[in-house]
Amino acid sequence: MSKYLYLMLPAILLSFYFNYTGSEIAVFFSACIAIIPLAGIMGEATENLACYTGEKIGGLLNATFGNATELLITIFALKAGLFSVVKASIAGSILGNILLVLGLSILVGGLKNGQQYFDRTHVSNQTSLMFLSVIALIIPAVFFHGSENAIALEEFSLGVAGILIVLYFAGIFFSMRHNQVCEVAEVQGQWSKRKAILMLALSTVFIALESELLVSGIEPVTEALGWSEFFIGIIIIPIIGNAAEHSTAVLMALKNKMDLAFEIAIGSSAQIALLITPILIFLSLLFNRPMNIMFNYYELVAVGLAVLIAQFISLDGESNWLEGALLVGAYLIIGSAFFFI
Repeated sequence: MSKYLYLMLPAILLSFYFNYTGSEIAVFFSACIAIIPLAGIMGEATENLACYTGEKIGGLLNATFGNATELLITIFALKAGLFSVVKASIAGSILGNILLVLGLSILVGGLKNGQQYFDRTHVSNQTSLMFLSVIALIIPAVFFHGSENAIALEEFSLGVAGILIVLYFAGIFFSMRHNQVCEVAEVQGQWSKRKAILMLALSTVFIALESELLVSGIEPVTEALGWSEFFIGIIIIPIIGNAAEHSTAVLMALKNKMDLAFEIAIGSSAQIALLITPILIFLSLLFNRPMNIMFNYYELVAVGLAVLIAQFISLDGESNWLEGALLVGAYLIIGSAFFFI
């Protein structure tokens, strides 16, 4: 993790102070800032711990904690009944990873290293999983649009969630032989096993606390600034949760390690769609707030186009800075549209 991210850690104390004084808007923004370095610490701890557990367990650790920040934030939003925020953050995480993270990685990597190369077979497998997830999101919107049978939609959502989880772990099993879980940790300086476990536990606890504060401030922010819950979910929360991961992907691209950069961006999107989404659907039952898998038209179009772009870019196993600029430009266009709707 970049040392500059540690400068944001005092925001943790500020968030607790503002929560004590009842400054709800200040709580929201300080919690947003605090989550960024905490997510970075969690990611670094996971990568270091993976080097002590072996390749297979290490790969599972990285897969489990790769999107833990977004999962914690959306769990509290789910508990609060903010379904629009939860679904928007799912779509926004996919968009952010494919268009913004991958785009920035390809852009800066291409500017420094020129034409770059990656394993198109592995990336193609990941994008194929993403296509499947897009199908799973589109089908409910087509078959259950305007339907008054909410129970049938909930049962269908549970069935689809189960299928997605099975396919996600099938994909993990298939790609385990190609995992490079220790490479990032070696670049950043390896921690002791005890330190990695301690930092992972502490970062998880504090992210949970900050996530609760962030979610509690969403309504005051929407009233004060005029931002919609939809915009906060699809743009703000994914950028916060993925900030540390963004920097890692860009760093790998600068070092001409495009396979890792693609793995971080595309793999994280697949995890959001195939693992995090089903987990949230099952958890909603525990909160007695059943959430279905019906996404709105804007989310489906944006995610579908993003996955299609990723598929086109991965076809030749090569990338250049112009392709990265196109991805970032697409993200800015879509983000602007979501701000105004």
